[in-house]
Amino acid sequence: MPVYAFAMPREQRLSPARLEAFSDGVIAVIITIMVLELHVPTLSADPSNAHALSENLKLVFIYLLSFVQVGIYWVNHHYLTDDLEQVTHGILWSNLALLFSLSLIPVATNWVGVRGMTSFSLALYSVVCAFPGISWLVLSSLICRHSVKTTMGGFGQQVFSFLLYVSAIPLAFVSPYISIGLILAVAIRWLIPPKEIVQLTRKPPAQSPEPTNFPHTR
Repeated sequence: MPVYAFAMPREQRLSPARLEAFSDGVIAVIITIMVLELHVPTLSADPSNAHALSENLKLVFIYLLSFVQVGIYWVNHHYLTDDLEQVTHGILWSNLALLFSLSLIPVATNWVGVRGMTSFSLALYSVVCAFPGISWLVLSSLICRHSVKTTMGGFGQQVFSFLLYVSAIPLAFVSPYISIGLILAVAIRWLIPPKEIVQLTRKPPAQSPEPTNFPHTR
């Protein structure tokens, strides 16, 4: 049976630092899995390097888009958990839900790379992109409830981004490029840092007081 925090010594309980370290490790594995799916074409398939490169440009683009999306979640996860002092049961499971949904992105990315930018491939990719948005809404709401900070970019931007992901699913059957354009628009929007982050990075770090030199006494 699992041993919960109230039955464990205080020094062995799960701290926010352990939550961040675990999340960083899982996200690093997700990015590694994606890059391992980029394969160099064999000479037996086509001896022309130019043609082989042009055929793989779409896969490279999808990989770059997926990398940016995972990176956006990692950056905002860092800002979100930076001032967290207490980890609750709900935060643990919502964080695991976020990591699980992010772990599906390499599968959808590879699907587009193998099957091509078809309507079904982009619809599947859009569904996988929408999954982290749901878990992120839950996780950010729980963390902000237990801390003094607000969600990065605002709750409205999170909902609007999720709606764009959902809209990209049926639009993929109209045009796969419209679907990928909506996902790209969400990524570009989240690459613009919120005002609170800009102000935080521009704020000079607090300087510690200079030590006072007292005369030595024997």
